[in-house]
Amino acid sequence: MDRRAFIVGTCVLLAEPLAGEAPQAAPALPKQVAWFALVSLPRLLTEFKVAMRELGWVEGSTWTLRERYAEARIEKLPSMADELIRLAPDVIVSEAFAPTRAVQRATKTVPVVFITGDPVANGFVQSLGHPGGNLTGVANLSLELYPKRVEVLKEAVPTVRRLATFVGAATRLDLLSRNVREAAKSQGIEALPVTNVISAADIDRAFAQAAEARADSILVYPSPVLNAHRDLLLTLAARYRLPALYEFRDFVEAGGLMCYGADNRDVYRRAATYVDRILKGAKPADLPVEQPTKFELVINLKTAKALGLTIPPSVLARADEVIR
Repeated sequence: MDRRAFIVGTCVLLAEPLAGEAPQAAPALPKQVAWFALVSLPRLLTEFKVAMRELGWVEGSTWTLRERYAEARIEKLPSMADELIRLAPDVIVSEAFAPTRAVQRATKTVPVVFITGDPVANGFVQSLGHPGGNLTGVANLSLELYPKRVEVLKEAVPTVRRLATFVGAATRLDLLSRNVREAAKSQGIEALPVTNVISAADIDRAFAQAAEARADSILVYPSPVLNAHRDLLLTLAARYRLPALYEFRDFVEAGGLMCYGADNRDVYRRAATYVDRILKGAKPADLPVEQPTKFELVINLKTAKALGLTIPPSVLARADEVIR
């Protein structure tokens, strides 16, 4: 064998894999999670991300997040949902009724984890125990809580007689109005027509209308739009001196009078467990919808004092937290 033949043969041998050596698999690509909502709520998204990390997912390495927000413009949701589907995410997380409805209409195959009100009445699932399609998630029980919320408000502020309710864009007004009216009637309270809010300007008008109608209290329905304008709501409630009951504790921590509702931080953490299971191969149809199990009553005594209110000791004794 001449020198040239020896060199060529050696190179061929070195280039071939060793006998019995399996080729190395390419590293797995990060899972793609899409986040679909009317507005951005960073404090709640953070809870989701923390829960994902606790479940072993490393953002940017084993999973990535694509955020899409409609800036409170409901008419943008259908086209945005179509865009999300074209991106072929592994799972979509949808916040609230309107984004969930849009993505439901856009796909029957991509898994969707929702955080929304009654998913059975809204047609998102066949039943809580057997979703039956590509949607599942956490039902926040907002409508079902209204009898208890009105009861708590009446106990805390016995002088309440006329109740205004503010609701964010795209909420089921028919269901909400009926629930509020029935809950208020049971407590001897007149429920004023529900006011739908889409923008900050609508919030100003809502308070002015409530004052003109001689409302002496307010219920704030949980919605992405109202959550995004939390500080404005609190400012105007103080300016008009109207006792207000919210659903989530961050309103009370920021200066609101009181809240009664599900622990929203826990709700967003629970949504992460659905994403985790779906990314590991579970089917939405096989994952029962969860309902919140943690509810909390939080009262801000500083705000009560500023409004000239004395919260009865019996109500304070039941509170999960009293901010003094």
